[in-house]
Amino acid sequence: MTRAKPEDDEYWNSSKFKAFTFDDEDDEFSQVKSKRAVNSILVDDDDEDEEDVERVSWSGEPVGSISWSVKETASSIRSGSEQSFPKIDTTPSLSKQGSGYSLSSLFKGNLQILLQAFSLEKFCSLQDKLLLLDEAVAVYDGNVITAVLIFLKKSLSKEILFRELMARDVALRHYVHYLKEMGEQKLVVELLKALGRTEDMALMHYKEHLNIKDESRRRDFLKSCLSLPFSQDDATHVQDHYTLLERQIIIEASDKKAVAEIFKKFPRKASILNMPIITTLYYSCFYHYGESEGTFSSPSNIRKTFRISEKQYILTALGARAKLKSWFDVDSLFNTKNWLGYTKKRSPIGFHRVVDILHKNSAPVQVLQEYVNLIDDPDLKLSGALKYKCHDIVINTYRDLKDRQQLIVYREKLERDSPEYRKIQELLNNVQIRWKN
Repeated sequence: MTRAKPEDDEYWNSSKFKAFTFDDEDDEFSQVKSKRAVNSILVDDDDEDEEDVERVSWSGEPVGSISWSVKETASSIRSGSEQSFPKIDTTPSLSKQGSGYSLSSLFKGNLQILLQAFSLEKFCSLQDKLLLLDEAVAVYDGNVITAVLIFLKKSLSKEILFRELMARDVALRHYVHYLKEMGEQKLVVELLKALGRTEDMALMHYKEHLNIKDESRRRDFLKSCLSLPFSQDDATHVQDHYTLLERQIIIEASDKKAVAEIFKKFPRKASILNMPIITTLYYSCFYHYGESEGTFSSPSNIRKTFRISEKQYILTALGARAKLKSWFDVDSLFNTKNWLGYTKKRSPIGFHRVVDILHKNSAPVQVLQEYVNLIDDPDLKLSGALKYKCHDIVINTYRDLKDRQQLIVYREKLERDSPEYRKIQELLNNVQIRWKN
């Protein structure tokens, strides 16, 4: 079979019907066959920064800005052993020179004329039709290949066409792409089944949930997908999708009738249905924080059910509780006890990032100062203190560094007779400090 060369890519890209490849990540079918098909339901694909919790909000848009901690892997069509079908002799029964309908002359002219099947009716035998297909591939023109495939689809049985396409990768990809463009999903599934690609067939079937608008029917459809032959990873994600929607339906029904004070103070602007998992967790941390793990809407229950990492959970909960100015809850996220029973603050995300999130949510200076003080790196601590005007930390840092000049510079930025101004003045007058400059 004649294959396209890399330097001939311009032929494919310039055609109306571009060459279809199973490996093309931009192609919708590739997304269906890969883990992304499932993961995109749970995670917003547009977001690559899984740590920017401040993008998660409940503003009425299906956000889900923090990516769930699921590593997306590029999958490719599994290459199994070739199925043994009787080979068809494609030796031309009509000489291209001797016949009055060479490909070069046949494919000249308007595409609309080309797509009419009668123009290819002269190719009657199976050998001639397969030769026509092979020569169409050799032309490197997606329009030509698609036109021939339309003709073969009308003139050959499915079984024969599928069998011959198995040995012709380029034609197969074009055919799958054409069927998808025409909305013939069932025929695509049949083709994948004939190719022995049961996992791809399962994912193609799973994709049909996108056409179901009613959430209860969509939930039932997803439940029916659980028994399909997915790969182990995809099976886990489909199970999570079903579980998530099932839980959202329960939470939505309950919260529609909720009379708790928080729903009056912060009315919901959108339904929780079909939201990504991290948006669902954010919603739970916002409206249902403190509920026991036994309830479906509890943040701890959602975290456990969907195996959300500590880092991801802290980021999401921090954003939600800081938005509500619940500084006590913020503290409780980081409080841990050592073996002696002493309480200590610990963060899996770095306290410099905690400070950034708190500042974005208008935390008071006292709260900011407490967390700036917890930053381990001296440079980051000083940078944060300067940025967020934590005067005491800046002054104490310059004092510890014995940097008289920086203290003088910083003093000029403060109001005269303010407590911080007087503190710097007292330090500068202290003869016991051995300044470096």
